[in-house]
Amino acid sequence: MKLTIDGAAVEVPAGTSVFDAARSLGVDIPTLCHAQHQTPVGVCRVCTVEVAGGRVLTASCVRPAENGMDVRTNTERVGRARRMLYELLLADHPSPCLRQAATGDCELETQARRAGLQTLRFTPRLSPRGIDDSSPIIKVDHSACILCDRCIRGCSEVKQNFVIGRTGKGGGTGIAFDTDLPMGHSTCVGCGECMVSCPTGALTNKKVLEVRLPQGELLSPDELLKLPIFAGVSGTFLALNKGSVIRRRFRPGEIICREGEQGSTAFYVLSGQVEVSISTPMAHVKSGPPTGRAGVANFFRRLSQLVGSDEDQRDDGPQRFIPIDGPIDLDYGNPVARIGPGELFGEMTCMSFYPRSATVRALEETEVLEMLRNVLHVLQKNKRFKAELERGYRERALATHLRSVPMFAGVTDDFIGHLCDRVELIQYEPGQVICRQGEAADSFFLVRIGFVKVTQTFPGSEMVLRYLARGNYFGEIGLLGGGVRTATCSALDHVEVVQIRGDDFHAMLERFPEIRANLEAEAATRLAHDQERHQRVSTVPIADFLTQGLMEAQNLLLIDLERCTRCDLCVRACAAAHDGVTRLVRDGLRFDKYLVATSCRSCRDPLCMIGCPVGSIRRRDSLEIIIEDWCIGCGLCAESCPYGNINLHSFTVAVADELHPGQKKAVVREKATTCDLSRELKEPACVYACPHAAAIRVEPLTFFADKLALAK
Repeated sequence: MKLTIDGAAVEVPAGTSVFDAARSLGVDIPTLCHAQHQTPVGVCRVCTVEVAGGRVLTASCVRPAENGMDVRTNTERVGRARRMLYELLLADHPSPCLRQAATGDCELETQARRAGLQTLRFTPRLSPRGIDDSSPIIKVDHSACILCDRCIRGCSEVKQNFVIGRTGKGGGTGIAFDTDLPMGHSTCVGCGECMVSCPTGALTNKKVLEVRLPQGELLSPDELLKLPIFAGVSGTFLALNKGSVIRRRFRPGEIICREGEQGSTAFYVLSGQVEVSISTPMAHVKSGPPTGRAGVANFFRRLSQLVGSDEDQRDDGPQRFIPIDGPIDLDYGNPVARIGPGELFGEMTCMSFYPRSATVRALEETEVLEMLRNVLHVLQKNKRFKAELERGYRERALATHLRSVPMFAGVTDDFIGHLCDRVELIQYEPGQVICRQGEAADSFFLVRIGFVKVTQTFPGSEMVLRYLARGNYFGEIGLLGGGVRTATCSALDHVEVVQIRGDDFHAMLERFPEIRANLEAEAATRLAHDQERHQRVSTVPIADFLTQGLMEAQNLLLIDLERCTRCDLCVRACAAAHDGVTRLVRDGLRFDKYLVATSCRSCRDPLCMIGCPVGSIRRRDSLEIIIEDWCIGCGLCAESCPYGNINLHSFTVAVADELHPGQKKAVVREKATTCDLSRELKEPACVYACPHAAAIRVEPLTFFADKLALAK
């Protein structure tokens, strides 16, 4: 088949497109809607050419060559048409887009400039969908999308993942992931093919530039692909993110990471054995008894005797295991464990930038991969890697995880073996709903990684009931009480849960009636407290009440300034009841005639509980916030409290000297402290000690009911 292109004769096989025929002559026809490895579709029309005798211009990428055809690729008519097309496309495209600003190679803007387009006649119309930042590896800017479909064909034709498609009609048309989900919440495996295919800045690589890995062996994409952990991972992605994973070697005794340190990476053990431990002493902050006059000391000793309780209320829910950011939990009595090849640790630190939960030390010659968040995200989406992690979890960690929940301590090995093949590990991105209030209850969940927020809606408002960390569970109330969810549970950060189907859950309760009794009692308690909270809510608070954050409080320490004589006995009583470390500062906001003292408010939305890497801060249903004695002193809870009611206190302990085995040295450690409503006493010490009844603990909405009513 012979034809002429721009005056040059060429012979091509039948079925060859005009576009390919021109390229064989070295004639470059611009195009935007297909890359060289994709099927042409003629969407953008930028490759339009003029055929002698033709009434209209034609898209060369889909026009078959014909015998005797005379084609012109760069006439004035073609030039005008292309400039008009570029102008229309740029009207829906920010200039410069992210890609053009970063690397200067946005194909649309480059081609428009070469075509001589200097100014636009049309006002830019940017997409209302804006930027989708949900994926940790790819940034999606819908306003830069020109609907060329190259990402769709890269995902479907090249990689056959079938995640990307079109959504909407007319001017509202755009690309979508799965059923129009944010990219990070979709089934995208992070191969990077869509990003490589995109001609503009609509899909760009989100390399973690603000984080630097320590010194280590930088592995090429080919070397990484030879490792079993990266089987099935896109080489394109690894090439684009070169430097995001390194191999490190440790000698016996070397520290890989320390508890309490800030981190942003995860570790995968290639060879060797490592020890995971918590070195902080299992104790609360104690700085010795308060000093002062003998009469004052005797008074506080008598106070402790008067209000002391014979029962340690901490025993209401003892935890045998300490949850950490790894594949296992640590035994409270001996918080040390080993992990070996094929194990991953530091996931929560890497994905959510929480402090390290434990100290990890090499026990022998050890090799690990240290990786950034973008690489970990891709691995978590990789089916082979995910299956391997799930297999390891079922074999080594499921039994410990179940038994770390006191309710399930009595489950037998044979039933755990039965569950091993039936549970499913499911990942959720920040903000994703796991189960919704009012829906049918079909599963029971254990939290393996991250934090789950539990909320309840009722007319006019929504209330945060609790935050659940690793080792906690949810979903039992709906399964026990008629099959309907009573609350909405959503991922606060990057969450992974263990899902136990309803049939297996009910089978467990039939075989273990004592577990059913415990769960039913716990569910009844939770429902009673939730109902009580609902009754306390007022929907019309006054402005100052809301501004000072009092609406969030459930238990305020107030000091009546008309009664208070500034004797400071409340502060000293608090110190006496807590081994010399006071939880009370007699200062704070004023509301009416009351001082809202700086002391824990038992907030409705306890932000302090979010992110604790070892789950040492929790709330009992009776409101008080408890900081367990395995607190590692990272300070995250103190930073999260918006009212400054959590503090870090130093104390001196003796620990093993790493440089001189067998010897100990004195070091200063920190732990968090907060008011626990004197949980070991029959009445808060500060309230009991006040000689003028100026210090009181109140539920604010009830206490200030009259003032709120006047403001309505």
